[in-house]
Amino acid sequence: MGCFGCFERKRSGRSKPSSSALSPLSTSRSDDSGAPGRHAGTSSGSAATTTTTTTTTLSSPRSLPSLYEERAHNLRAFEFKELRSATDGFSRQLKIGEGGFGCVYRGSIKAHNGNTNTAVAVKKLNHNSLQGHKQWLAEVQFLGVVEHPNLVKLIGYCAVDGERGCQRLLVYEFMPNKSLDDHLFNKVYPSLPWNVRLQIALGAAEGLTYLHEGVEVQVIYRDFKASNVLLDEEFKPKLSDFGLAREGPSPGNTHVSTAVMGTYGYAAPDYIETGHLTAKSDVWSFGVVLYEILTGRKSTERNRPRNEQKLLDWVKRYPVESRRFGQIMDPRLENQYSMRAAREIAKLANICLSKNARDRPKMSEAVESIKQAMQFQEMDGCTDAVEGNLAKATEVDRETKDEQEAGSTESLRRRMLHLAKLNESANVVGRRKFMLMNVADPL
Repeated sequence: MGCFGCFERKRSGRSKPSSSALSPLSTSRSDDSGAPGRHAGTSSGSAATTTTTTTTTLSSPRSLPSLYEERAHNLRAFEFKELRSATDGFSRQLKIGEGGFGCVYRGSIKAHNGNTNTAVAVKKLNHNSLQGHKQWLAEVQFLGVVEHPNLVKLIGYCAVDGERGCQRLLVYEFMPNKSLDDHLFNKVYPSLPWNVRLQIALGAAEGLTYLHEGVEVQVIYRDFKASNVLLDEEFKPKLSDFGLAREGPSPGNTHVSTAVMGTYGYAAPDYIETGHLTAKSDVWSFGVVLYEILTGRKSTERNRPRNEQKLLDWVKRYPVESRRFGQIMDPRLENQYSMRAAREIAKLANICLSKNARDRPKMSEAVESIKQAMQFQEMDGCTDAVEGNLAKATEVDRETKDEQEAGSTESLRRRMLHLAKLNESANVVGRRKFMLMNVADPL
């Protein structure tokens, strides 16, 4: 997964629900040096220095553990056999994702009333997982506390310790349109129109704003990247995977000191160098993803010429205000976008990527900048070339390895049609505003 730091824990004993799964972490600001994570490294390939955090949750009137205890009843505790049945024995045919933590399966569970079935995503931690029990528990805690339209909903969990090892599973709402990463970088999936990309950027920014400013306890996401931005049936974004999330600094402190963890190419350089984690670390990561949305390129691509492998270095050759700026835009957009809106997004990305963390905006300020870009888009207007791709939907679907279930061709066609509908609705508004402006200004 291209991430930093790795540890894991194993437990054995009789098969029974794990008591630790039902209670919050003993402290939400404990040192991450003993936390499970991913393989260590920095941009130079050396291991990051681990520092000790400030343990002062007592000074906070409402800590994460207390919030979790208050809201834990909203989560459903599943039996392992129930989730095994829901995923047809964790069938490979139902596997929709895989990483260092284990696998994610599509499943179907019965509602509490037992009358209806609900599609879910079941994340199953493998026994040799790089994510580990502590990150699993952190995700249960954070998602058990937060609630926002742009955060994936955690439905419940399963924790069983047995003679064959521990079982740790998480059950989320199912996101049918996979991730932003899939649609930006995997040519098998239909390209996202410009209007939809702006909506996704806005929703992701609003999700981060909620974590930083809308919860009683500040939450630092610490692993913002395109693959963690999932898309629902309306292509609305929801942040997922809170295994690396941390509670923000306690009152009187400016940062949380911690071992460096995250994904290479997205972690802020000041965080990598010092281990000082702040909300501005997330802002840097957001800036990286904004450039991915603009260019259709990943933060790091080893298969490109050497001077193009690092996205942030490459885009510097095309300044925002220069005539050459348009050369960085994703060719899959087929020039169907507002240049003013694109420049506004690039300007925001540049500010988010400020070397000095204090110069980076708050995510609430980023939200306003994206809204400004969307206004430019509406005033300028454009017709994204989605209709031309509809005829290719069937051929694309045949090449899709993940779409193995019956009816997958129709599913992809509906996805393309829905993208076209979303884009058409946005363009109607833009054309209407453009016409009103022409009527109002006879010059």
